[in-house]
Amino acid sequence: MYAGEDTRVRVALTIAGSDPSGGAGIQADLKTFTVLGVYGASVITALTAQNTMGVTGVLPVPPAFTDQQIDAVAADLNIAAIKTGMLGDTATVIAVAEGIKRHGYTTVVADPVMVATSGDLLLAPDAIDAVRAMLIPLALLITPNLHEAAQLLGTQTAANVAEMEVQGRRLLELGARAVLIKGGHMTGASAIDVLVTRDRVTHVAAQRVDTRNTHGTGCTLSAAIAAHLALGCDLEQAVHRAKLFLTAALLAAASQKIGHGAGPVDHLHALRAAN
Repeated sequence: MYAGEDTRVRVALTIAGSDPSGGAGIQADLKTFTVLGVYGASVITALTAQNTMGVTGVLPVPPAFTDQQIDAVAADLNIAAIKTGMLGDTATVIAVAEGIKRHGYTTVVADPVMVATSGDLLLAPDAIDAVRAMLIPLALLITPNLHEAAQLLGTQTAANVAEMEVQGRRLLELGARAVLIKGGHMTGASAIDVLVTRDRVTHVAAQRVDTRNTHGTGCTLSAAIAAHLALGCDLEQAVHRAKLFLTAALLAAASQKIGHGAGPVDHLHALRAAN
């Protein structure tokens, strides 16, 4: 803790790409942090040209400047939790991993973002090895979706909850302390995520929301987990509360029309409910 710092304010840091349409990436993370009562800081790893219909361009931030951003934030703010998102390429994965190690951060939620909701590629295929070897071992929790979990393991996508459990245990072997495999792309009345730790397997279920407005779901969930960890929740509590937050954001967004494609979840639903 730094001298004179206000201990009532918890700080979370997102290290991710920018989404100019506001639904995913850095923008989604900062909205989520703010709504949940956490001060949000950010390190931008890439600029994207994207909207609700897709990604039309990516401009990576030079890894040395990503490093400089991390060092600047670390020198000034007391970071309680970190969430990583889009890292883009091997050099950036390495820079971020080294920055996390350099400053001794341990409460890290790593969302291994590979593909956007629109299907556009957000992680170079040759960077997957770096994510496995350098980022995952630093994470308290990794939050892959079904496709990302399969890519990390070099196997087929899980077809049911039992296979998600098996893949979660295999992902633990890569060094993370916990794994949350997101089952949102499956079918059924419930959207079931599987949380795997060294000691137990927990099913985190919520109603499946029938909506096309799903832009930023993965970013929002991992940011909400990081926010709750920053506020002092234990891991399982943070995951359950984040799942509730995301489900409410999906429900609130179902009647909205923002953009011409897969619209964003409604990060601000809780603020309107409070008023």
